[in-house]
Amino acid sequence: MGLFVKICGVTDLETAETVVHAGADAIGFVFADSPRRVTPRQAVAISGDLPPHLLRIAVFRDPSLRDIDAALEVFTPDLVQADHQALIGFEGVDTLPVFRDGAVGAPDDGRFLYEGPVSGSGQPVHFGRAADMARLGQMVLAGGLHPHNVGNAIATVRPHGVDVSSGVESSPGTKDPALIRSFVAAARVAEERLVNV
Repeated sequence: MGLFVKICGVTDLETAETVVHAGADAIGFVFADSPRRVTPRQAVAISGDLPPHLLRIAVFRDPSLRDIDAALEVFTPDLVQADHQALIGFEGVDTLPVFRDGAVGAPDDGRFLYEGPVSGSGQPVHFGRAADMARLGQMVLAGGLHPHNVGNAIATVRPHGVDVSSGVESSPGTKDPALIRSFVAAARVAEERLVNV
């Protein structure tokens, strides 16, 4: 499988269609307190006509299991993304557990997301620590990525995938179609360079 590219914090259908046409693999719907927050019903409306190959990810920040269950009564994602501690005991949908830069704990194996201390803030992770984490499983790198640094991040960290939110916005919560296209294109170029090394 190639490099996994996720665009997070999508709030409208036009942006979702841009994500599809840019060639990303996944779209994130934020159900946490954020300028990118949507309701489960909005997520259903936005994702309804998107192609099935695009993964739909429900994104939470330190939720209770009740919070997750309430959202999933309305919206059925392909993956649930949340802080790894919050997913203890959760069943029913595949997960993308979040591990934060500098925090204690490490994934057992499988796919996980590694990001800065605060989701959606654009704070970058330490690439050295991220590279170490990338050896532990299928790590999706997030935190402070944008079209101009994602290539270097991929070359340095060698993650399984990359995730961006604020790095493709013109203002908080407002995605820029040109930046989305540039981010995905830069990630694919970096992926090709790794393959051809």
